[in-house]
Amino acid sequence: MALAVAPEEAPIHGDILEAIFSHVPLIHLVPASHVSKSWKRAVFSSLAHISPIKPWLIVLTQSPRASHVTTLHAYDPRSHVWLQIKSATSHTSPVRSSHSTLLYTLTPAEFAFSLDALHLHWHHAPAPRVWRTDPIVARVGTRVVVSGGACEFENDPLAVEVYDAQSRAWETCESMPALLKGSTASSWLSVAVAGGMMHVTEKFSGVTYSFDPVMKNWRGPFDLRPDESVCYCVTGTLAERKLWEVRGGLGSGMEEVAEMPKEMVRRLMGGSELGSVEVTWIGDFVYVRNTSLAEEFVVCEFIDGVRSEWRSVTNAAVSHGRRMVVCGGDVCMEDLSENRTLCMKQV
Repeated sequence: MALAVAPEEAPIHGDILEAIFSHVPLIHLVPASHVSKSWKRAVFSSLAHISPIKPWLIVLTQSPRASHVTTLHAYDPRSHVWLQIKSATSHTSPVRSSHSTLLYTLTPAEFAFSLDALHLHWHHAPAPRVWRTDPIVARVGTRVVVSGGACEFENDPLAVEVYDAQSRAWETCESMPALLKGSTASSWLSVAVAGGMMHVTEKFSGVTYSFDPVMKNWRGPFDLRPDESVCYCVTGTLAERKLWEVRGGLGSGMEEVAEMPKEMVRRLMGGSELGSVEVTWIGDFVYVRNTSLAEEFVVCEFIDGVRSEWRSVTNAAVSHGRRMVVCGGDVCMEDLSENRTLCMKQV
């Protein structure tokens, strides 16, 4: 009796395998890289040459009544998928975000901050000397600048303090410029970090000042409003460029490099008045959301630092009744290989 032997399937090699892996979600490439040495080479070659890893958008939701109840989600723009991340970190106070990459908590007893939204490694420090409710916070090098947002009973609403992570000590610096006295809270100001400086922009006027944490002084004012038709300014930095790019130094003029399509503007407004706009800058991505419409982000991606692509992304992290804190961060294959739980979330 003769037995028919099924022919062996030809293995997939080289460029074909790399092309296949370019369409596989990032979290599934980790087990694929463990199949064999040839698959591991193909996975990393695909990531290097065809579909590279892109920074993730991180969304933390927190119960307003029980701060320790938090949920962490991430959007992977390479794979166009949402992930829910299991995190053991809990918080006893509200978590806030600043200039897209910094998370912090502030209580009368402690100031804690994290520069790694994916892992949430926290640095704990004493509270600033001046008690604040809604300050501007920015990390510049090894220093964290906390300015404005002081309580009414404080003597100086424009007070500025700098925390040095190396010496673990606070220093009092020159106060914020008097022109910003009526708008020292983070809800009125936009903050960006570039060139070793913290840049603070008044959102409605475009008036901008720069703070040097080493010299501990302010420079400006500079007018960053491109023209009179612009009524709301939000500043930030991209890996390559900005939506309005500053040529030379501050005050030397602006050049428009991208414009939101009308369809994306309509989606952002959601058929109603445009409320407060929150912008998160991560790598070559700009995420824009209307804070009164939490269900959607409008995304701009810069391709090769020249061409821009716009699209909308459904926010799978929405949990009504919860605070939502948005930031971003870089990710690598080693992050996904760690002992943590990540699961894809359908939207």
